[in-house]
Order: sequence, then structure tokens, then C-alpha cells
Amino acid sequence: MSQAFWGTLRAGRRRSRTGAFEPSTDAPQSAAARSRFGSVQIYLPIAEMPVSILLMLGLGAAVGFISGLFGIGGGFLMTPLQIFLGIPPAIAVASQTAQIAASSTTSALAALRRDALDLKLAGVLIAGGLVGSALGVWFFGAMRRAGQLDLMIVVSYVTLFSVVGGLMLMESIREFWARRGGTVRARRRAGEHAAYLGWPLRMRFHRSKLYVSIIPILGLSLFIGFAGALLGIGGGFIVVPALLYIFRVPTTVVVGTSQFQIVCTTLVALVLHAVTNQAVDMVLAILLIVGGVFGAQFGARMGRHLRAELFRFLLAILLLAVGLRFGLELVLKPDEPFSITTQETRT
Repeated sequence: MSQAFWGTLRAGRRRSRTGAFEPSTDAPQSAAARSRFGSVQIYLPIAEMPVSILLMLGLGAAVGFISGLFGIGGGFLMTPLQIFLGIPPAIAVASQTAQIAASSTTSALAALRRDALDLKLAGVLIAGGLVGSALGVWFFGAMRRAGQLDLMIVVSYVTLFSVVGGLMLMESIREFWARRGGTVRARRRAGEHAAYLGWPLRMRFHRSKLYVSIIPILGLSLFIGFAGALLGIGGGFIVVPALLYIFRVPTTVVVGTSQFQIVCTTLVALVLHAVTNQAVDMVLAILLIVGGVFGAQFGARMGRHLRAELFRFLLAILLLAVGLRFGLELVLKPDEPFSITTQETRT
């Protein structure tokens, strides 16, 4: 399965000794292959391939619209779409961190002006996120050198999106059922907390009205930082529900606190990817940023009219759809079952 999947994503490319993807002399680009990128093209120096400017701007605008609609980062959707378009997964993941950092900065500054973030809680999230980002970049490089990065990314997306999307879908269906007069299991009463919130190293967060152990918060942020660096996602679609449902953080400060944490961790991941893996294509990142800025404005306006349960239902369907699309890559027969690579000979 690994060889077949590897051939699917890397058909028409070979890998150099440094780990960068190079155009294969055995599979030159045909006119049909070039036409699928559009007529107005720009060359990506790190990805080493041409792409349509209009296509990438439109992709950034579409994902920006969805990001603004749901109020979360669009990295969980942008990275898979880039991979589906033929951009090498390593380049898509690393370059996407620049777009996430740019979009999250705008949201974090807006929340700071409204006094809608908890800086103390954000500091704890950032501490764990920085460690997770460093571990994620290290693991990213190790899997890339081992030749298993593409497979690791796809399996991780399938697992993560299936679990998170399934849980969110169940929650939204439960809300729909409750609105129709159905009986549902009672939630925890006010003042009741899970046992892990009373672990040692408790800290008081006045803005979020919390007095809990920082151990589970650090664990959550470490996972978000690791997944963000490995998969090119901001992690907002995980950390926001976690802060809301697990830690009971008020809705007014959740989004701003999450965005502030994402800015810091993705900036570190961006620098580490650029320095250690040389996988950040700034031309690609700029195209996605420009498109995303315009799309997010329209999405935010439409998102104001969505009910909360419909919001979660649509987001759950979106996550499950992306996870299913990645899952098909693992079971469908590829067009090119094998790929030709060059081996370095030592003398």
C-alpha cells in the first residue's frame, strides 16, 4: 500500500538527495497536464512546478470564505486541497503555516482590541504549543528523510478528521434532537468538573473564570502544536471545542485566545520548517494569503446568520468529507503504481 500510495502522490516527480522534489525526466509535463493549471501560470521555486495564479487565488478565497464562515483557521482544508492539486505534501504543509499565521494575526489583533482574549491562558497554551511545534517539525523531517511523510500525512488526516468530525456530528445531531423535544442525557451540572481538572499545578485564570490544573491545558496545546507542524493546520477546530466543552471557557474569550496561541506557534513552526526542512514556498504562501484575505471578509458576514447547531453540523460534514477523500487515496488503485527514484551511491 505504501508503494502504491507513494506512486500516486509523486507520479511524474523524483526525489533528489536533499529530499527536494524535482521534475522527472521520465515523465515530462504534457500539454494536457499543463492545461489543468490554467493559462496564467507562475513557477513555485521550492515546489518546482508551475501553478495557475487564478486557481491558487481562487483556492485561497474559497478556503478563506469557509474560514470566515466558521470562525476557525482554514489550514485543515487548505493543505488537503493543495495536495489534491498535485503540490507535494511536504511543501503544502510547510507553506500553509505562513497563511495560517497571517490570517490568525488579524483575528488575534481584533480580539485584543475588544479585550476578548485571556493573555494568561494564552501564555500557557503557547508554552505547550511551542514544544509541540518543535517536536512536530522534528518528526516531519524524520518522516521525510525516511520516505514515509506522504503516507504519514494522509493517515493522520484520515484519523484526525474522522474522530473530530464524528464527535462534532454526534453533538450537532444531539442538539437537533433536543430542539425537537427528544430526551437526551443530562450534561454536567454547573460547578461539577472532571477529575483531571483538579490535578496538581492549579492556576487561576481570572479572565476565563477558571481555577484548574495546567497539566491538561499543556497537554492539549502540545498536541495542537505537534499536529499543526506535522499537518499544516492551525488547530482552531480542535482547541476551540476543547476550551468550550472541556474547560468551560466563556465563548467571548475562546476564539481570541485560540487565535493568539495559533499565531505564536505557527510562526515558530514556519521558521523551523524554513530553516531545517527548506520546505516553505513563499510564492505559494503569498498567493494563498492574498486570496484568503478577500474570502474571509465575505465568509464572516454570512457566518453571523448561522445558528450554533447548524454551524457545528456543517463543519462536521466538511471534516468528514475531507477525511473520506483522503481515505480513498489509501484504497483506490493509483494511476502510477510505481515511481522511479535516483539512488545515491557511496564510494
